[in-house]
Formats: sequence, structure tokens, C-alpha cells
Amino acid sequence: MSAVILGVGNILLSDEGVGVRVVEQIAARYRLDEDVTVIDGGTCGMDLMDELAERDLVIVVDAVRTGEPPGTLVTLAGEAVPALFRERISPHQLGVSDLLAALTLLGRSPRQLALVGVVPESMATGLALSERVAACLEPLVETTLAVLREHGWQAWPQPADSAPADGTAAGPVTAAG
Repeated sequence: MSAVILGVGNILLSDEGVGVRVVEQIAARYRLDEDVTVIDGGTCGMDLMDELAERDLVIVVDAVRTGEPPGTLVTLAGEAVPALFRERISPHQLGVSDLLAALTLLGRSPRQLALVGVVPESMATGLALSERVAACLEPLVETTLAVLREHGWQAWPQPADSAPADGTAAGPVTAAG
């Protein structure tokens, strides 16, 4: 069994980078089962194909435009995930959509697919999340870990003294690209 938590988004466009911020938090603050990989997918593309192929679970964490108010949390599973990415919800969504389609065509799709996201407030140029989306960071981390646990994997909080003082990830985060 193996799982991937994939944070996607462009950290240069404010709330668009929330998926990357969530996986940074998970990697820095939690110890995960050995067969769980945390990936900073950035604005990902086909270069992630081997990382996601035939996994038992892939959780995509992202900013998603659903028509709901900014700050609304979104959790989807199964076929609802690729369907949402076909709706052109974010600047990088073509990469995710194409990646999932290619895996399907090759018969190498993940067995289970989930999305944990939040409706963005701002996509303006800037490194900081909007206040509304920043307030959702912890609920996004908790929801992502809850989905992971629902599928049989574990996450344990890191002792406070094991996290690097500079805020960088204490755990394994693979950067795409």
C-alpha cells in the first residue's frame, strides 16, 4: 500500500499556493507512515506521472473555485475529483487534469482519489495567503490528515523540539519539477 499527499498551486499568486502551504505544514509537523509520500507539486504536470501511478491513495490539496464564498472548505472523493478539475478552476488545473487523464489512459490511475481544498479569496501576485484562506490552513491540514486516516494510514505530531527553527520541513517533501 502507498499514498501520496500532493499539494499543488503557485505560491507567487497568494491563495493559489495554499496546497503547497498545507503540505509544508504536514511535512514539518507530522510523522507519517513510511509508505506515505508528501509532494510539493507546485504547478505540476506530467513529470508527476510516476509519483502518482498505481498508488492506493492520492490526496490533492489545492485552491478550488466552486462558486462558494472564499474560505469555504471543499472535500471530494472518487470521480468527483477529475470532474472538478475539468471545470477550469485554477491556473494550473490543466496539469492536474491532463495528468489524471493520462494515468487513466495508461491503466495506471490511483486506486482512490481525494481532493481537499479551499475557495480562494485572492489570486493577486504575492507570497502571503489572504487572511480568510490563512485562517483555513489548520482546518485544511486536519482534513487532509483525516482523509489519510480514513484510508488506513497514520500521522503523528512531531515533538515540538524536532522541527527546524527556520520553519522548513522536518519530514520528506518531494518537490516536483
